[in-house]
Order: sequence, then C-alpha cells, then structure tokens
Amino acid sequence: MTDRSTSTVSKVLIYQLLIIIIGVVSLAVMGEWQKATSFTYGGLIAFLPNLFFAIQIHKATGKEARKILNAFYLGEVGKWVLTVILFVVVFNLPNIEIFSLLCAYALAISVFWFALLMR
Repeated sequence: MTDRSTSTVSKVLIYQLLIIIIGVVSLAVMGEWQKATSFTYGGLIAFLPNLFFAIQIHKATGKEARKILNAFYLGEVGKWVLTVILFVVVFNLPNIEIFSLLCAYALAISVFWFALLMR
C-alpha cells in the first residue's frame, strides 16, 4: 500500500510540474512573458506546498502510527501556511497578471481531482 501511495503522490507532483511547464512554454512562445511569469508563480504556489507535504509524509513512512499522524498534520498545516505566505509574497510583486496566476494555481490543484478519478 505504501508503494502505491508514494507512486500516486509522485505522479501528482509530476503532473503538476508538467501542467506548469506546458502553460509557461505556451505563453512564452506567444510572447506573453508577463503572463508566463505570473503563470509560473501560480503553479509554484500550488506545487511547492504539495511538495512540502509529500516530503513530510515520505519521511514518516514505516514509522509508528502516531509519528505518521504527526507528519500528516505537520504536512497539512505547513502546506496551508506555505500557500498563504506564497500568495502574500507574489501579490506584492509588481506587474502580476492575476488571471494567469489563478489559472495556473487552479490547473495545478485540479490534478488531485484527476488523480482520484484515475485510481
């Protein structure tokens, strides 16, 4: 069961990165550099907290139940805190394209929905 969970988590992270890369490259090819930059930020706001969560869970693999639960809580709280911090930092940057940023964030988060459907 652990191998399948790890595999699913890895797939989600890889798919999130692919969505971010495809979006950024597409916008850059069209010459929309500002939108591409904002898309990058939005994607990273979704990806980095999920990576933090995955690392916390991975470190607890094979440990006793209480440590796994603590890692889960730490990962989840850390994920939320990182998300808020990243949004605050990015919203304070100049020339952000809000629509591109939020589209990237929503697309990267939507990977979870598809991962559940594909299981």
